[in-house]
Amino acid sequence: MSIIAKIKHYLIGDPLNPFSPNILRHVSLVAFLAWVGLGADGLSSSCYGPEESYVALGLNTHLALYIAIAVALTVFIISLAYNQVIELFPSGGGGYKVATQLLGPYVGLLSGAALIVDYILTIAVSTASGMDAIFSLLPANYLPYKLLCKALLIVFLLILNMRGMKESIKILLPIFLGFIVIHFSLIVYGILAHSKNLLYLIPDTLNQTKEAASVLGWFPLIALTLHAYSLGSGTYTGLEAVSNNVNRLSEPRVKTGKWTMFYMAISLSFTASGFILLYLLWDAHPDHTQTLNAVVFHSILGDSIAGKTTLFITLALEAALLFVGANTGFLAGPSVLANMALDNWVPNRFRHLSTRLVVQNGVILFGISALLILLWSHGKVSLLVILYSINVFITFTLSLLGLCVYWVKHRKKSTANWLWRFTFSSFALFITSSILFITLYSKFGSGGWVTVLITCFVIGLCLLVKRHYALVNIKLKLLDKQLLQPITDLNPHPTTPNPQLPTAVILVGKSPGIGMHTLLSILRIFPRHFKNFIFLSVGIVDVESFSGQKELEQMRRDVNKTLQYFVNYCQQYELSAESYATFGTDTVEKLDELAKVVGEKYPNCIFFASKLIFEHDNWITRFLHNETPATLQRHLHLQGKELVILPMKI
Repeated sequence: MSIIAKIKHYLIGDPLNPFSPNILRHVSLVAFLAWVGLGADGLSSSCYGPEESYVALGLNTHLALYIAIAVALTVFIISLAYNQVIELFPSGGGGYKVATQLLGPYVGLLSGAALIVDYILTIAVSTASGMDAIFSLLPANYLPYKLLCKALLIVFLLILNMRGMKESIKILLPIFLGFIVIHFSLIVYGILAHSKNLLYLIPDTLNQTKEAASVLGWFPLIALTLHAYSLGSGTYTGLEAVSNNVNRLSEPRVKTGKWTMFYMAISLSFTASGFILLYLLWDAHPDHTQTLNAVVFHSILGDSIAGKTTLFITLALEAALLFVGANTGFLAGPSVLANMALDNWVPNRFRHLSTRLVVQNGVILFGISALLILLWSHGKVSLLVILYSINVFITFTLSLLGLCVYWVKHRKKSTANWLWRFTFSSFALFITSSILFITLYSKFGSGGWVTVLITCFVIGLCLLVKRHYALVNIKLKLLDKQLLQPITDLNPHPTTPNPQLPTAVILVGKSPGIGMHTLLSILRIFPRHFKNFIFLSVGIVDVESFSGQKELEQMRRDVNKTLQYFVNYCQQYELSAESYATFGTDTVEKLDELAKVVGEKYPNCIFFASKLIFEHDNWITRFLHNETPATLQRHLHLQGKELVILPMKI
């Protein structure tokens, strides 16, 4: 094993067997771990979302009571709406699948592109914000190293997620639990310490509202409240993460997903609304040198040594939770990318799994993209937050619109509850679309246009990829139609291959037409030379086939059926033939294993493959050199075998 391979093995861990009966249980998440891994994004955004709303009220802080109630209700409304998404789409995909299947593929593309940009920004803004909090606790002479530390943190999270979703969550679990325990305790204590004021809070708020309305007018007052409410929209980010990853939850998936959403709704509504109430009860005033949470917690804890120590731990946990929130981008983002790859919007390699059963290419793409945005923005949270706050509500709005359409179309099949679900989805749609339009209007000129531009750029790339795959698939179907022939005369006494005779070993991919072209080319170029024809194929375990045991078995059957066709075709013409199949996540590794077996059995063999096997479904190879053929040729050369790549164009 080379040094690089040893380092990779040490960092990432041992390969996992996708066919192990216990593997799904090993990599799937119970509700508690899903809450930690997927709920941290929303919970961490409560560290700055409520503050944005409260500060926007200016001197009219009495309106914060309305916003606290509205925030809690909004969290539960969105969560309950997404419970319907979990029910209707238990295989995962969330907002992307909802929009695709209920509103059309191009609406789904918009939702998927918005989610991709949102999760990349989740990593960037959470990393930057958390590291800013850490450096605010350090001496000023460390500030020149802040951007470097932010970049290194993204690299660390990338490597951590290459080990697997469950492993990354377990490592970050103590941070999440520490945040929950301390912040819940401070919120409860802070509210109870002003329990007497709670009795007068509602009547005082109503009186102050009437007074403000008499001065400002009702319309400006309502507009101010709605504006402040919309500025805290970042609080709700992350609620869609569960529906995107239902396929990664433990069985029964729907029940686990609903419990996860319940945990997220309870924790997020309690912290976000609790922070706003604390600001109001403790009369917190913004301080440009520290967050509003730091101001109010300092008021609660006091200046004693124990108070200062607790404050330090509290703020450190807030910063660390932002790192856990950044990890949500690595958990949920690649799943969206994989689902889009299944529909050919992005290169198919983003549906492939690593040896650790992780969407490795997606994790790498999200890590590199977040790193580039971080460096471009110089890690400025103020700029990143503006970019961050729009796209998630595009997905919310499209998903809820899709649910409304679904319940109208299925009203006759579900007469018992369709009207209630339609009404609820419509109300949730009104809330999310209102927040979206207000956020777009208020933030477009101050940087929101950059998010819109980036999202449009992603959509443009996806359209190009889709066009490429559409053209290739048309040509492959035509090739299958031209070259594939029905097996009309099965040989009852097929000839057994003689290992000592010249043997042609043919690599067969997903397209049987390409495999047939390779076979016919060999027969034409080397007439009557080869006496044996051995067909090899690798069944790739990707996101689609790894979604369940039935899908894995179906993939096995499809691969074996294709191989059997070629064996039957050869035997029909009295040619000796047999086939070998293997299954896994790494094409080169599995082909290498098969080649060793076949090479030892057939010493006089030559391996053949069409160039299209390696690249017809990898659109990105037009820009990046594909090492698969070269790597395989090198491996076979070490075994004393030769791999002939037959040129082929379609």
